[in-house]
Amino acid sequence: MILRQVLLEGTRALRDAGIEGPERDARLLLAEVVGLSVSRMTLEPDLPISEVQFDQFHGMLARRAAREPVSRILRRRLFWGRTFEVTPDVLDPRPETESLIAAALDGPVPDRLIDLGCGSGIIAVTLLAEWADTYGTASDVSAPCLQVTGRNAETHEVHDRLTVVQSDWFANVSDQFDLIVSNPPYITEDEMALLDPDVALHDPHLALTPGGDGLAPYRVLASGAMTHLSPNGRIMVEIGWKQGKDVAQIFAQAGLKSIRVLPDLDGRDRVVCGVKPTR
Repeated sequence: MILRQVLLEGTRALRDAGIEGPERDARLLLAEVVGLSVSRMTLEPDLPISEVQFDQFHGMLARRAAREPVSRILRRRLFWGRTFEVTPDVLDPRPETESLIAAALDGPVPDRLIDLGCGSGIIAVTLLAEWADTYGTASDVSAPCLQVTGRNAETHEVHDRLTVVQSDWFANVSDQFDLIVSNPPYITEDEMALLDPDVALHDPHLALTPGGDGLAPYRVLASGAMTHLSPNGRIMVEIGWKQGKDVAQIFAQAGLKSIRVLPDLDGRDRVVCGVKPTR
């Protein structure tokens, strides 16, 4: 068979399985199998597909039809123009988290930052790649997450400026920072039952929800920020789109000032920022 035929067949299989965007996903998976860029595939419609490649592609299609995300199958995710490794141990980065990056880059360049609950390290690694003179710490309670973070830091050549620490939030952190960033688990216990299977079946449960109202991590982060931020230092966290008012109130109660709730590209609340006052 040739590429065009195989792609049409794969698209049909994913459509029949109820996958949204079946042609896009089939194209990404087949590009991986044949070793072409997605854009190049349109120039090679008659490329012969071997039996081995055909079988490999259909194995990937079966995984996608079972609601495993393409990024999980390929073990990588494009984020802020860079490719990051993702494994079953880490949260699959979402485009919404780029709103946190944009908000951080819109402010002053910190000398030191910390990414709490770093997962794959996308936030810390991206910011260090953008800020060539900044040093960072990435912490997570999960040792496998820190291993992925370390590999991503090496890939993007910021490993010499990034320290990884195994810690339950601030438990093993003693320093002060100019910037604290975090994308904590925030899905409520009730919302977990409504999650898309692509997320619910493949992201680590602890990276999705703290249980209850989903706000517990923000209370820890806000309290710790008052100890671990330098004067005038910033804290910036990703939130669920319904949590802006509650998280802003938590920040205010902790003593943070200049609190702002920022939207994502869809206009939904996505980032809450606060500043530690000088006194």
